[in-house]
Amino acid sequence: MAQEQPIRELTLRAVVLGALLTMVFTGANVYLGLRIGLTFATSIPAAVISMALLRLLPGSTIQENNIVQTIASSAGTLSAIVFVLPGLVMVGWWSGFPYWQSVAVIAIGGALGVMYSVPLRRALVTGSDLPYPEGVAAAEVLKVGAGVGGVEENRKGLAAVGRGAFLGLFYPLLAKMKLVAEEASFTISVGSGGTSVAGGLSLALVAVGHLVGLAVGIAMLVGIVISFGVLLPVYTAGGPPAGTELADFIGTVFRQKIRFIGAGTIGIAAIWTLLRVIGPIVRGIAAAIAANRARAGQGMEGLELTERDLPIGVVGGTILALMIPIALLLADFAAGGPVASKLGLGIGAAVIYVLIAGIVIASVCGYMAGLIGASNSPISGVGILAALGISLVLLAIFGRGGSPADMRALVAFALFVTAIVFGVATISNDNLQDLKTGQLVGATPWRQQVALILGVGFGALVIPPILDLLNATFGFEGMPGAGKNALSAPQAALISAIAQGVLGGNLDWGLVGIGAAIGVAVVAGDEVLRKTGKGALPPLAVGMGMYLPMQVTALVVVGAVLGHVYNRWASRQADPELAERMGVLAATGLIVGDGLFNIAYAALVAASNNADVMAVAGETGVAVPMGIIVFGTIIAFAYATMQRDSVRRA
Repeated sequence: MAQEQPIRELTLRAVVLGALLTMVFTGANVYLGLRIGLTFATSIPAAVISMALLRLLPGSTIQENNIVQTIASSAGTLSAIVFVLPGLVMVGWWSGFPYWQSVAVIAIGGALGVMYSVPLRRALVTGSDLPYPEGVAAAEVLKVGAGVGGVEENRKGLAAVGRGAFLGLFYPLLAKMKLVAEEASFTISVGSGGTSVAGGLSLALVAVGHLVGLAVGIAMLVGIVISFGVLLPVYTAGGPPAGTELADFIGTVFRQKIRFIGAGTIGIAAIWTLLRVIGPIVRGIAAAIAANRARAGQGMEGLELTERDLPIGVVGGTILALMIPIALLLADFAAGGPVASKLGLGIGAAVIYVLIAGIVIASVCGYMAGLIGASNSPISGVGILAALGISLVLLAIFGRGGSPADMRALVAFALFVTAIVFGVATISNDNLQDLKTGQLVGATPWRQQVALILGVGFGALVIPPILDLLNATFGFEGMPGAGKNALSAPQAALISAIAQGVLGGNLDWGLVGIGAAIGVAVVAGDEVLRKTGKGALPPLAVGMGMYLPMQVTALVVVGAVLGHVYNRWASRQADPELAERMGVLAATGLIVGDGLFNIAYAALVAASNNADVMAVAGETGVAVPMGIIVFGTIIAFAYATMQRDSVRRA
């Protein structure tokens, strides 16, 4: 048998390029996550840029491009840690983000996420029929770069991303100049109460909807209807207190009540997801052990390419070894607080919690990423469960006694532990997408897993200073001294409130219970739809529609509908795969342009200490209607050019 020729794959130039892209995409994702509570998968834009640059160098391969997108993708997705870490500032424990402490918690959690998901690759990638929308899309992009579709298709793909990026930054530029509105919102009276209808005018949200698809869009719409069409009118019945505007009252009720109902729905959805994946996980671990035995007898070359993971012994040993720095990190964080009074018990319980919760959360997030994609960030739901779990553990050990300072310290400790577990969630939510891409382009799994670890390291180094920049520039809603331009950081606010509610004894379990009942109904509905072949209603997406502001979710629904209509049109074209690919690439460009503009804007505000640094006009009554007109025109133009580029020349 002829000896296999080595493939250029995990190269120094791929690692360097991946590290550079990390800085760009991680920054964009941190801002997007804090602003609207959603992050986007960075694998596709990273693949586009990689193929554009590496093709200029001799000997580049599709596998080498895949390593670049793997590094940038893992680092970009790790930025979802902003769903937890800002909570430490919101509760007043941190005033900023201590660099090395933040780096350590992000890096350790991310590395654990890589290790936990190695056996999950067999269970959820090679051994399942999950669609992995973004993983498949990234593979298509890489194939274009490798010339699979020809020179003309490659040219069109790059043009689609570039044009989308320009459009994605053009609208927020007009908005920051105060020429158009950033959102359109209306308050509606319903009986003695009311509700609100709103939409953030963000092309990135439309693009996210295009990527995640109609099933997720419909599920989020169901959540919107439940929260804004049913729950808000019920919980605002009786009207606002004297001296309070109806709009402010509706916003307060949404934050203090509706979100907790949504948390209960998300909790049930996450538990159900775990039950669905237990069997495949067990089979995946068994397959990993079998592959390890084969490797011992024949070496790595004796295994099929798809079986060449990091050895399961190395994986297990690394997981256990990482518990040591976790214990040291937690002990340092707990110094001087109530946890220090029972340090051995408190740290031991926290380490065991991280060890067990890690595999649970990795499984749930990996499954959901395969089902609906990483961009929709279902990890926020399991982040809520993680915070709830560690808060109950601390409550059992330390009770509710002590001073307000002790209570704040316990809440901070719960958030810090949650941040470690959340690092596991962010990476497992992403790297199975990357491994799906690798499967489709003939990559070596263990090399991708090494690249994922490198991406975690790069992301951990970059995220804390970006958080400090945004904290100094805008601050976060709910933190001491927050201004009118503070970033909402919705998940961090919700997770912090849950930890405070459990440990302070004021969590309204009745609201959580209502949400859980809704979750049971949604899960049942999803199962009926699946068994009858009539579609799906992803329960976590319903929960997100319930607890995220409509400014975030409404445009995702619009994008999902537009994407569905476009894909139906694409399926009737002479080359449907090309047509769908142009849609994916254009949507990716919209996300990248919006994110990059906002990072540049954040830097300008930080330098000038003026949130209106780009304004050329004052507040006017025409900003909203003008914004709707301009926004609609841009969307129409974007989809028209997608269709034009989808027609292959004779």
